[in-house]
Amino acid sequence: MKRILFVAIFLSLAVFSANAQRYAVLDTKFILDRLPEYKDAQKQLDQLSEAWQKELDNLQTRLDKMYRDYEAEQVMLSNDLKKKREDELFNMEKELRDLQRQRFGYEGDLFKKRQELIKPVQDKVYNAVQKLAVDKGYDFILDKSEGITVIFADPKLDRSEDILLMLGVNK
Repeated sequence: MKRILFVAIFLSLAVFSANAQRYAVLDTKFILDRLPEYKDAQKQLDQLSEAWQKELDNLQTRLDKMYRDYEAEQVMLSNDLKKKREDELFNMEKELRDLQRQRFGYEGDLFKKRQELIKPVQDKVYNAVQKLAVDKGYDFILDKSEGITVIFADPKLDRSEDILLMLGVNK
């Protein structure tokens, strides 16, 4: 009886391990930080960001001086001159906000430059991951750099169509 139970367990384990999916874990941040072209791109981005921030700081300093001057002279100004100065202050504030958005906003200059410099390096790493997955027969490759993320999954394991069929949704 023990022998039959042992054989049954052994066969179950053999069948389970034959159907087991192979996976690997990697850290893309660790990989990127060791690539010279990534370091160079990051250095260029840091320099650009610093220069753009300096440009914004200079504009902010000019705006602050304009405010102080206005506050000091406000009592001596006619209504027309007050209005003119307030318009100048308003326009300078708008210029500063627009420049901040242009440089650092969503899809701003920094975003575009990052896409231009870093995306090719990330694509190079992604292509290497895909090659590793195919060469070594991995079904999944997980990235642990910023939480667990699937960066490669064998398309034959995708069961989205099956779920749609179960839910009665046609292609």
